[in-house]
Amino acid sequence: MTGRDTILAAVRANQPKPTPAIPTIPLFERASARSLIEDFGEALVSMGGKFVPNLNGKPLDALLKSLFPDAAAVCSATPEIAGTRIIDSSTEPAALADVDVGIVRAAFGVAETGSVWLSEEELTTNALAYLAQHLLVLLDPKQIVGNLHHAYGDPRFKTARYAVLVTGPSATADIEGVLVHGAQGVRSLTVAIVPLPEVSR
Repeated sequence: MTGRDTILAAVRANQPKPTPAIPTIPLFERASARSLIEDFGEALVSMGGKFVPNLNGKPLDALLKSLFPDAAAVCSATPEIAGTRIIDSSTEPAALADVDVGIVRAAFGVAETGSVWLSEEELTTNALAYLAQHLLVLLDPKQIVGNLHHAYGDPRFKTARYAVLVTGPSATADIEGVLVHGAQGVRSLTVAIVPLPEVSR
């Protein structure tokens, strides 16, 4: 038995019994005169993202065309909108290197930070969120939580193999404070408020 094994065995054998309960952390609710959608949109834009609060009856295909008229390679991880590039769980990340626009539906959004939560379930191939030039995220307005305390209470954090809170496009700033978007990831991130399709019974 190595020294490491001896130490870990001693730690395991001396755990407090019974195991103390995890302390309850308050949700730190913050009153706002605006709706969660409005707070979300303002936070997203402040982080360099783009916000489409209402489709105004426009189909998703028309939204895609208006946002990215020159896009050739479009990869959609949601059945709500068709892409030109097929993606599934067997797709190699390198196959997404030339994708102009990636489309995904977020599990939920966070109003406090303008973030969207994505996991392997939403992305299908995780690299879609980083190798695409532009990312279009669909978000159900009912799936917006107030702050990060609400977000981290979501049980999917304990079950997802991969999860990320994405806040705006990739960005970096040099010592002189010059901000550059798209330096290490997507050049733009657009979140469109699109209710989940109703499931027919």
